[in-house]
Amino acid sequence: MHSAARKAHRRYNENSSHFKTESFPMRLTDLSKGVSAFVERVEDASAPDPIAQRLRDLGFVPGEPVRVVARAPWSADPLLVQIGSTRFALRRAEAERVTIQLDAIDITNTQAGTAA
Repeated sequence: MHSAARKAHRRYNENSSHFKTESFPMRLTDLSKGVSAFVERVEDASAPDPIAQRLRDLGFVPGEPVRVVARAPWSADPLLVQIGSTRFALRRAEAERVTIQLDAIDITNTQAGTAA
């Protein structure tokens, strides 16, 4: 899916006269600086993916709030990411494993997908 299509978009709510914001899953690397989101899952890049497992061990678990604090210039590494009260510098390849949503998620449906 195209990056712009993954970002939140506005859709008219037919039951009222206001717009309703919806969000689609996107990567942590797509998140703008200072915007808060929630971890949906960490995807394994290979069968045993020690980096994905380490991210989960560090707290990148479904439902956890996350935000990008700073970015290196010119789309270079690293990203400074805050999860909880802890900040991590992540390479883009590492942050690309983290799928996020702008809205809160139901962690009961996503925890089964993280067990590998």
